[in-house]
Amino acid sequence: MLKKTVRDIDVAGKTCLVRVDFNVPINPDTGAIADDSRIRAAVPTIHHLQQAGAKIVLCTHYGRPKGKVVESMRVTAIRERAAEWLNTDIADAGGPGGDEPARVVAELGPGQIAMLENLRFDPGEEKNDPAFAKSLASLADFYVNDAFGAAHRAHASTAGVADYLPAVAGYLMEREINMLTRALESEERPAVAIIGGAKVSDKIQVITSMAERVDTVLIGGGMVAAFLKAQGYSSGAAEVSEEDVHIAGELLFSADAKIVTPSDVVVAKEFSGDAEASEAVMTEVPDNMLVLDIGPATRAAYAQEIIGAKKIIWNGPMGVVEWKQFAEGTHAVARAVAAAPNAFKVVGGGSTAAVIEDLKLRDKITHVSTGGGASLEFLEGKILPGVAALDDKE
Repeated sequence: MLKKTVRDIDVAGKTCLVRVDFNVPINPDTGAIADDSRIRAAVPTIHHLQQAGAKIVLCTHYGRPKGKVVESMRVTAIRERAAEWLNTDIADAGGPGGDEPARVVAELGPGQIAMLENLRFDPGEEKNDPAFAKSLASLADFYVNDAFGAAHRAHASTAGVADYLPAVAGYLMEREINMLTRALESEERPAVAIIGGAKVSDKIQVITSMAERVDTVLIGGGMVAAFLKAQGYSSGAAEVSEEDVHIAGELLFSADAKIVTPSDVVVAKEFSGDAEASEAVMTEVPDNMLVLDIGPATRAAYAQEIIGAKKIIWNGPMGVVEWKQFAEGTHAVARAVAAAPNAFKVVGGGSTAAVIEDLKLRDKITHVSTGGGASLEFLEGKILPGVAALDDKE
């Protein structure tokens, strides 16, 4: 970790603007939070700052209000859930711009917390507007970024504010950087990457990056169709671009690692949760069928590769995991990753992390990332704006 962290600053009596990623799923009908793992993940950093005597101003985005106030996207429920986990009151700081936040923050005592309204209510947030970044910075003496899930965005609260305040990482940000750096750079062997997703073009960078760093890349998800076509087989009823077929072919025949594609798949006539599932070997996928999961033989073969690995990196489901009849491939891979003995295991964010949570396998995984797009871009080898903006260790 080459960036400064909360351990490197004296915050007693100071105010800390803490960027968290509390963009959690909320049921639109009931208003209930479906998964609060991102809130829980930030608790250690906030507790550290409380115990050190800091005044804390939390800020997060929620949803895509596009620079306007949207009543259904207020952070009220999020603030209340965070207060429960922290076992303390969290004041409503209003805003995120204007005069109200400064008034609320001025009344905070050491260890007390306030939370701004949805950052994306202000159009300056996503535009990384210097005026909005300076407004946020005016509330505090230090900036702490614990929002790894938003670190791939160059927004006012993730990058711009660091131009005006000393900027350090929270514990969650630190762990994410350390774990994902180890995933990329450590020499543990054999190493296996498991990559799923809809399109090869969406995952080409991470597949290419992984192929330089692991021994085997296991392919799943909708992009299996492109790999089938690249090998001269039917891709079924899926519309596959020539670009994806070309990329798949290049990866199959020129990648440093062994690229493994399914030997059998689960197919259906329509993309629906009610569709009847059947199985087909990869050489005989019917032209009128969609490939929606990896098949039983592939699950067994992938599990064998995974069980023998000493380093495992997984990003993306193997099928349409939202529907039971097309989720077994992903579940089989999840159980194999969890069962791998003495392996360093990193699971990317988003739907892959959700599967680990649903199957209650988190304690079997070394690190489950809180960032979907952020973890993907990190594994692609990209520099994340929210990480780059933090102060370097001396």
